[in-house]
Amino acid sequence: MAARRLPVLAQYRDDAVTRLLCAGAHLDEGFAREVDAELTEDRLRATGLSLGIDLVALARHARASVRRTDLRDRRLAGLCAAGVWAAVPAALYGLVVGLPALALAAAAAFVLAWTAAWGLVRGAEDAARRAALGVEHGAQRPKDLAPGVGAEVEDRLLEQRRANVVPYTASAERTNPFVGSGSKIKEMVWQPIDVSRPADDPAGGGKLTIKPFDAVDLHSFIAREMEHIAGLKGLRARNRLYVIGDHVSYVGPDLLPDRLRRPRAQIPKQLVQAGVVQPGAGMRTYLSLERAGEGGRVIVSMHLRARLQHPSLTWEVAAYGIPPLQSRFYRVHQLPQDGWERWWSLFTFATATTGSALVGAPGRLSRRASARRARARGLEKWRREIDRRHLRFDYGAVDSLRERVADWEQLGFSERTDSQDFLQRLQQGVLIATERFLKDHNVDTSSYDQAQQVINTHTYTFQGDIHSSNIGAHGTVNQAGQAQALGKPAGQP
Repeated sequence: MAARRLPVLAQYRDDAVTRLLCAGAHLDEGFAREVDAELTEDRLRATGLSLGIDLVALARHARASVRRTDLRDRRLAGLCAAGVWAAVPAALYGLVVGLPALALAAAAAFVLAWTAAWGLVRGAEDAARRAALGVEHGAQRPKDLAPGVGAEVEDRLLEQRRANVVPYTASAERTNPFVGSGSKIKEMVWQPIDVSRPADDPAGGGKLTIKPFDAVDLHSFIAREMEHIAGLKGLRARNRLYVIGDHVSYVGPDLLPDRLRRPRAQIPKQLVQAGVVQPGAGMRTYLSLERAGEGGRVIVSMHLRARLQHPSLTWEVAAYGIPPLQSRFYRVHQLPQDGWERWWSLFTFATATTGSALVGAPGRLSRRASARRARARGLEKWRREIDRRHLRFDYGAVDSLRERVADWEQLGFSERTDSQDFLQRLQQGVLIATERFLKDHNVDTSSYDQAQQVINTHTYTFQGDIHSSNIGAHGTVNQAGQAQALGKPAGQP
């Protein structure tokens, strides 16, 4: 069949979310410092999966933003000391004792300090906006638009991108062990399938001999074939070992080579496969299937674990979703780029904020230094406890940057329907791949056919943080003892 020739419509960039977050780091000082501390500072806890984000690029832009605002505040603190703390008392003293020259000189010093501060504030904001617009609209890759943060840090962040192990905090075991995957859509265990009976020989004369297989073989087949079977181009499939945070040391030095440092993000493949065949103490391996929507605005994931115990096979399935970014990260789209509007926007911003920026600079510098010292003391305290008292520390990640900055209120109709389509395709793809795998290994699939009819009744409503304990029949949510139709999505904390 000949392909129809049609014009190409505009498409989202594949790295659209990364660009928005990098731009947001320049425009939101609090976010930049949060990112800089989490991605580059020394710590014990693991970093949660940040799906669809170039962490190296984000760390670089966050560090550039932090350095710019620190330099601005150091200069403002010097102006505050000379132009406010010294000039204002001198002016008052000159007026009281009758020294008009002193009062006039002090007033002039204050005006000069305020003018210089105005220039600093405007210049820093101008640089921040230029950087944000450059990363959002530029042709270069985001990580090429900011200086590096050190080879050691960037190597660790690149390792995080290919993570095959996820330590998660012990408290998440009761709510959301798939840290970084967002909000739970549905969890279930599918109908058992009998895999003990051999298939009939198509040539006649009895039964075929079942080819031996284990859960690792099944996981590998699903991972290899799913993109083609489900028709989801760009589907990412990876086996990951999920470990409760205070059980990390049980995995061994491959995951935790130093008990006084954070765990690694990659371990030998054999350890991951071991968690498929037989789960360990607080650790199991899941096949994670992840698909990003247009521009990475929405991410859906399905976590699968084959429970292969003779004579039956069951699939443990958990579906999760991450909605688009919070509205604050779209501020870059409203920035005037040139002309009178840009000049006036910078002028009014600097005029409105210079006073508080000037007077508050010493306090901001002091609070930041105090927070850094507090984090360092807390880290040193935990390391002493681990080293001397052999404390079993919880190394698990609490959440991830990507899910932390998401907002269900930003989820649109097309994104919701696309996500439901992804999840339905993934479910059907797993069923088709399972059937093919069993047939390839000469297993009678009559039990599979019966189980499939039950499994296909499962549907997914991409509406936010809906927990399985609240889900009733036919896609209703049980609230206050009554079943109600799924309504407004729950907001993220």
